[in-house]
Amino acid sequence: MMGKTVIVTGANSGIGKATTVDILRQRGRVIMACRDLLRAEAEAEEILSVTSAHSRQLVVKHLDLASLTSVHAFCQAIIEEEPRIDVLINNAGVYQCPYSRTEDGFEMQFGVNHLGHFLLTNLLLDRLKGSAPSRVVVVSSKLYKHGQVNFEDLNSEHHYDKAFAYSRSKLANLLFTSELARRLQGTGVTANSLTPGIVRTNLGRHVHVPGMAKPLFNLVSRGLFRSPEEGARTSVYLACSPDVEGVQGKCFADCRPQALLPKATDADVAGKLWDISEVLVGITT
Repeated sequence: MMGKTVIVTGANSGIGKATTVDILRQRGRVIMACRDLLRAEAEAEEILSVTSAHSRQLVVKHLDLASLTSVHAFCQAIIEEEPRIDVLINNAGVYQCPYSRTEDGFEMQFGVNHLGHFLLTNLLLDRLKGSAPSRVVVVSSKLYKHGQVNFEDLNSEHHYDKAFAYSRSKLANLLFTSELARRLQGTGVTANSLTPGIVRTNLGRHVHVPGMAKPLFNLVSRGLFRSPEEGARTSVYLACSPDVEGVQGKCFADCRPQALLPKATDADVAGKLWDISEVLVGITT
């Protein structure tokens, strides 16, 4: 990865942090795109310490995916400052949060997990194309299986179930990747997704575990859940491995292609979701 620049959203914790560490160890350069700038800067110091990487290899930038204004500002800065982007890893996400809305009025999980990354990717596409061969990596979840895209209630205004909303956002990630890959044919930019499995991260902070059950839950999770390093392996594989050079529109788990349910690759639904997403975030292509 020497000489290559990788953007990782949500790089200050969990899978994103582990991904950043691994890419630095492969001598890549990482731009940490994070909502909490102070926390990200503190984590960056720790990452540099454990990797012995040069400070030039790690850049911290503010990016709040719950704000379209923030996404535009981040992309404008990247375009002005970075001559190339070799890999964009759409990693950040929120999980089963109570009902809330983004700065622009979107249901939080759909807004951050899908729309924020949708806008981010589209605004950086020209730079990615100019850096070809380059890659877009999208972190989804096997929980997509429980999701449905209801075009009549994308904002969950009629009904909100936090688990369903998360699954829907992860299904949207897969549909987005499928349509993006179709549009990128022949450009030298590839788009692939992954499901990392159940990983011990702070993503589940909104999941309520009764106080008396927490010690048992923590014990079981350590035995059954993956570490962030294990969860990051497929992200790093898709970002760095020559094995997937030119591979387009696939979903991976444990560094191997996986079969998806038909609803995750439905071309009509993917195209419609893309068109509606363009309207929602205010762009045209």
